[in-house]
Amino acid sequence: MRAKRRKMVEEEDVHPDERWMASYMDMVTVLMCMFIVLFAMSTVDQDKYEQLANSLATGFGAVDAGKVDTAEGVVVPADLIDNQGESPTEVTHSSEAIDPAEATAVATANAEAAEKEVAKLDQLEAAVTANLTAAGVAQLVEFHITDRGLTLGLVGSETFFAPDSAQLTAAATAVLDAAAPAMVASGQKISVEGHADKHGQSATFATDWELSASRATQVLRRLVEQGGIGGEMISAVAFGSAQPVNTGSTLDDMAQNRRVDVVLLSDQPDSVRALIPGVAGKD
Repeated sequence: MRAKRRKMVEEEDVHPDERWMASYMDMVTVLMCMFIVLFAMSTVDQDKYEQLANSLATGFGAVDAGKVDTAEGVVVPADLIDNQGESPTEVTHSSEAIDPAEATAVATANAEAAEKEVAKLDQLEAAVTANLTAAGVAQLVEFHITDRGLTLGLVGSETFFAPDSAQLTAAATAVLDAAAPAMVASGQKISVEGHADKHGQSATFATDWELSASRATQVLRRLVEQGGIGGEMISAVAFGSAQPVNTGSTLDDMAQNRRVDVVLLSDQPDSVRALIPGVAGKD
């Protein structure tokens, strides 16, 4: 009996329960599949990638940028695409590359236009200066050529205005009357811009805004009523003390901020005007 039991135990040891192996192999199979999928995702098929990219580009009306034919599945018909590769009704951005030769031509044209504009502004400055010199007041005006155009700076309120007043002095009227004919001949629009040093409320004006606005308006009226400049060609702007040219605290520093700028505005596009300071700096 004991021998028979020993034989049964030995048979059980020889054939243990192996059902766990089925679950183990299932898990290993799943892991292997997962790693295969991950590997496949990490490997980019360049041809398929280009085909997908060009198909999407064609669908949005852009020009094919790859080597594959994307004629199939065109979303926007060719006759509805304008010369910039855009659909006039649906597409707002184009992926069409800029032609380097065209970009170079545009840059060259802008540079030439900026040089011509600076030359015109130089001639205008010379004409105004000649009139101011003849009137004996050339030393009272500062000239600056910027991306906005030619600026005539009337600096120092004591020269052009009585303290805390918007009434033009005799020197101010002499400057404006002498400069006006050249301004009229130029045909350029004019912006009269008033500035003030920061002192706040005074006996006459509640704020620096009122003071700078009143002075700019007085300059505008003189140019229109006595200088012959058309009202549609000129405007007045008040900046108060918001745009100081000198942040010092001395009397001379503050006097630099009490000014009226008469800006003869350039009519060139932004791409040309941006080049004007650089061209003017070479002179």
